[in-house]
Amino acid sequence: MATLIRSKLSNKLTNAATAVSNKSQAKVSGMFARMGFQAATDEEALGFAACDDLDYDHRQGMQMDILTSDEMGGEGSGDGGALEGDSHYQRDGTGPPHSASKDGGPTNELTEVRPKITAWEAGWNVTNAIQGMFVLGLPYAILHGGYLGLFLIIFAAVVCCYTGKILIACLYEEDEDGQLVRVRDSYVDIANACCAPRFPSLGGHIVNVAQIIELVMTCILYVVVSGNLMYNSFPNMPISQKSWAIIATAALLPCAFLKNLKAVSKFSLLCTLAHFVINILVIAYCLSRARDWAWDKVKFYIDVKKFPISIGIIVFSYTSQIFLPSLEGNMQKPSEFHCMMNWTHIAACILKGLFALVAYLTWADETKEVITDNLPPTIRAVVNLFLVSKALLSYPLPFFAAVEVLEKTFFNEGGRAYFPDCYGGDGRLKSWGLTLRCSLVVFTLLMAIYVPHFALLMGLTGSLTGAGLCFLLPSLFHLKLLWRKLLWHQVFFDVAIFVIGGICSISGFIHSMEGLIEAFKYNIEE
Repeated sequence: MATLIRSKLSNKLTNAATAVSNKSQAKVSGMFARMGFQAATDEEALGFAACDDLDYDHRQGMQMDILTSDEMGGEGSGDGGALEGDSHYQRDGTGPPHSASKDGGPTNELTEVRPKITAWEAGWNVTNAIQGMFVLGLPYAILHGGYLGLFLIIFAAVVCCYTGKILIACLYEEDEDGQLVRVRDSYVDIANACCAPRFPSLGGHIVNVAQIIELVMTCILYVVVSGNLMYNSFPNMPISQKSWAIIATAALLPCAFLKNLKAVSKFSLLCTLAHFVINILVIAYCLSRARDWAWDKVKFYIDVKKFPISIGIIVFSYTSQIFLPSLEGNMQKPSEFHCMMNWTHIAACILKGLFALVAYLTWADETKEVITDNLPPTIRAVVNLFLVSKALLSYPLPFFAAVEVLEKTFFNEGGRAYFPDCYGGDGRLKSWGLTLRCSLVVFTLLMAIYVPHFALLMGLTGSLTGAGLCFLLPSLFHLKLLWRKLLWHQVFFDVAIFVIGGICSISGFIHSMEGLIEAFKYNIEE
């Protein structure tokens, strides 16, 4: 009898505690709603984070966080997962850890395994993104822009550095004590917060589409530049540029079987070092011809028809915003993010400006879309072979990232998925998943064959998605989410960037399309 009484009493106390917990959770959720953002459900948070977390290590950390929150939800006493949703708010350790139990029990060890990187390592990743092989098109931008092109290289660095910072600022909100707390994890989360509550997922869809376009276009550019470099390295061989592109794509077919980037990541450092060596070789050759530099060819006038294409090329060479939220979330000291952005973009601005100017002064009006095509045949063959190797080894990263976004959007969204899961219960890739990947590789090949114009494609991508992700969306999101806290000069900068970025984006897109139409009309080859 005593046992029965104690059991009933315990049940009543448990029910009362649950009711109190539910009321408190409802009050907290209501407070967050009044502040302008909502606690994501576990399914939504998983989808949003996975779309933007493009590097493998960070995805592992996110999976461990989600696993921990799932365990917490299992231990709860039927509170409808409210605590699980709130667990996504504080990822930088400013609040209670995700795995802390309700009774203040020990922290789960999974959260301690999450990898962190230093500011130098984060800077190296940003440098890889903005100092890639697409700087080879910058001398072509100087050809059509003169000194204004050099100014735009500096201006784009300043603006991209600023928009990167304000994009990260949109990840944070102030708590009741006035402390900044990381309430969002990705670019998609920021976009959804701006469109809530009327269209809670519209912003995420827009960002995902822009990401997919930019990633796929990057893959296409790698195939285009590989065919271009091989054709110009061996002009006497009876192989056309399109045939070289097909050969390069055949070497890329194994990418369809990638499940992670462990194997590819081993080559990333070697690729980057090889690229810096190539840049040094090009600059060294240019310096050897310093006596013949054509300073009189650098003008203040611009080619009105082709200069907007140059704007897209310059903007595209600075795109790194889609990686920044996951990168900042992985830093040991997020407070060092602003300093890291400053020195990486200053270094990029100096190196890009010098490289573009020196290369243009050497070849002047004969500057080609890919600057290594101007080198003497013997040097050109060696340098281009290194560049082709780098392009082929760089292809898997944007390809894998694009596949991840497509799979998460159309195949892995649980009940909201449009198609069955790409993976079986044993983790093996199913036939339609392999078909999706092979189709993406073939699509990049077809685009490279029928649109073999490196500068025009680069300008089109920079004007369409580069300007949107780097200029337009960060400034718009900053104004929407932090309007009441911004000073007048911050509002002015955001509005100015949005207006200038919009004009450059529209004009660059129109002129890039006109250039492609003209190339098709007159059958112009690279």
